[in-house]
Amino acid sequence: MFHRIRRRAKEPSEAQRRLAELHARMQDQVPPGIGVPPAEPERTEPTTALADDFLPPELRVPSHDQLDGRMMPWKQPLVLDGEMVACAECDAYRDWLILSTRDQIWLRCRVGHQQQETRLDTAWFNRNFGPADATHATFEDGLRHLGH
Repeated sequence: MFHRIRRRAKEPSEAQRRLAELHARMQDQVPPGIGVPPAEPERTEPTTALADDFLPPELRVPSHDQLDGRMMPWKQPLVLDGEMVACAECDAYRDWLILSTRDQIWLRCRVGHQQQETRLDTAWFNRNFGPADATHATFEDGLRHLGH
């Protein structure tokens, strides 16, 4: 009995024979489009009027190089190098307004005292700055907007 099964397994099955015949017929055939040079794209004349797909001027937000500076509120205490930053004049240590202008970072306390913070840079400001919700024509307008 096992001898018959082994003998039958040595011969190729019907499916294997059909696959071999199909392979032999397709061996010399080439798929369409292979070996044919690609067609030249049609040349169109450039249009003289370009569509303006940019936002209208009243909806455009100025880029950072068009602004004199940016500011963000910082309600929690600011800790730099393991030390809590305090105002040099009134010792306030929270509720800062952080200003970034001309590659310098300035801290402004609630009372209005300002001090430059050299341990912070513009890269730090950019990492922590959220989306801008408004632009202001003057510094005082920005302070009013942020409640200072």
